[in-house]
Amino acid sequence: MAEMDVIVSATINAADLIGMSDSIGTIEPGKLADIIAVGSSPLDDIAELLDVPFVMKSGRVFRQ
Repeated sequence: MAEMDVIVSATINAADLIGMSDSIGTIEPGKLADIIAVGSSPLDDIAELLDVPFVMKSGRVFRQ
C-alpha cells in the first residue's frame, strides 16, 4: 500500500466507515481536528508516523 493510501485509510476512509465524515476525517472549517506533526513527510517514509513529536487534541497540546 502506498503511503498516501495508508494515510487516507486511517483518516478519510475510517471516518466514512464509522459514519462520522461530517465531523472528522479531514481538516476543514467546522470539523473536529486532532493534529500531529512529524519531522519529515510521511509520504516519503511512512515510518515517520511511528515517532510523533507533536500532538494537539481539541486545541490542547499534549506532546511537544
